[in-house]
Amino acid sequence: MRLQLIPFILLMLFMACDKHSEQDIVETSKNEILTTERDFAEMSEKEGISKAFLFYAAEDVVLMRGNKLVKGKKSLQSYFTENKESNKKISLTWKPDFVEVSKSGDLGYTYGKYVVRSTDSLGVVTSQDGIFHTVWKKQENGEWRFVWD
Repeated sequence: MRLQLIPFILLMLFMACDKHSEQDIVETSKNEILTTERDFAEMSEKEGISKAFLFYAAEDVVLMRGNKLVKGKKSLQSYFTENKESNKKISLTWKPDFVEVSKSGDLGYTYGKYVVRSTDSLGVVTSQDGIFHTVWKKQENGEWRFVWD
């Protein structure tokens, strides 16, 4: 009878280890996304919005801007080129309030608050705040890039 319990006990131990490893993957992935999001926001402040968005975008990125979709990294580059406002200084700041990751650790999302500030040629500052939602996908090289914003 005791010999029959051994496979059952081994199965239970294996399942417990598997669950623990799944939780580790999720927590590690959450931390990686939060670090990437922080670096993304920092790059946007220091080097400009377009440079940061192009650096952290996946090749198959999709953005919704002005009720239109911008699909793919090349289209994103064109979008920033076409929408450059030479007479305004624009800054974008944000911070995630929440992050969630798939059990497999290869897809996640964040959301939080953002603020866009622009200064026109006369020095008039306008500000707009809102909520962002970003979907992140782990790339083959292990880096996180956003696929939806």
